Amino acid sequence: MTAAPGQPARSVLACGEVRTCLLPSLQALDRRAAAQLLRLRADEHVRVSERPTMYALSPEVLTGVDCRLPTANGSKVRAVGTVAARAALTEGRLLQSTAYFSAPSAGPDLRRPWGQYLVRPGLVEPFGKLPQQATAEGVLRGAGKGELDLGMIAEGLLAQLRRHAFLDRRVPFKSSPTRLRWVARREPERTRAALVNFTVAEGGLRTMELRLPAGTPAASVAGLCEDLALHDWLLTTVQHMLDNSRLGAADGPSVVEALHPVVVHLLHLWMPRAHVDPALGHLWDVLEEKPGFSRQWENLSRRIRDRLALQAVATPHQTLSDAR
Repeated sequence: MTAAPGQPARSVLACGEVRTCLLPSLQALDRRAAAQLLRLRADEHVRVSERPTMYALSPEVLTGVDCRLPTANGSKVRAVGTVAARAALTEGRLLQSTAYFSAPSAGPDLRRPWGQYLVRPGLVEPFGKLPQQATAEGVLRGAGKGELDLGMIAEGLLAQLRRHAFLDRRVPFKSSPTRLRWVARREPERTRAALVNFTVAEGGLRTMELRLPAGTPAASVAGLCEDLALHDWLLTTVQHMLDNSRLGAADGPSVVEALHPVVVHLLHLWMPRAHVDPALGHLWDVLEEKPGFSRQWENLSRRIRDRLALQAVATPHQTLSDAR
């Protein structure tokens, strides 16, 4: 059944992709510089909060689309509407961009005038019935040729921000970006929000499936996914830096040099749910149980601090021995 003219069917599926990376700036940006970087629109302000961490969120920008949706079964579903994109900066250091849309269970059989799509930001309507399962799986798999590519929109925004004139394009340490693709199925109001699946794939790709009550705002879902993506990036990056530091094998100043960026730039950033809609914050509990994000982080942090403490104790003895 298609929607009545002028009345879109209720949104049943939300999809998005988050890109997370280190800002190409040797120094972290302060509040004013962060707001300047993320001012994507002249008619809306950047939202900045300083508690419990400095966090800046850009206004949304829209990209008009008229193309096929990704589907896992090869069905060709044309859709028209707008994709919302935004960017966030945490502690002036970690940059994220997100592109996302919502889709109703069914759309009109004929294309509407563009004006009707523009007044529904972030909504993409299919022609006819939406194959929910196939579309969700298609988004998680990745867009094919001629299909709506959320990653390309998110990456385009990220590239635009990284070229900003006042960034010096230098970084305090090496790291790799990550990508999180997510889908959220909206079900009846009595449905309790649930994180159905979270996977880690090669090449910095993660995927996540959510089940949410009908009416859950897509922007709130995007905020949750940004928070998960940021903390996954922290875990991945610190683990990689530890592996490369040869912790336990190396000794002396080389250990301090390898671990210094972790202590200075990253350890204080671990604050799950700090900027997540309270109605969705409990979804973090799934990742705290298995694989245990915070337990992993605490273990990594303890290893780093213990190794640096041992090095601090050993250094005076080495200096005295050298003097003799």
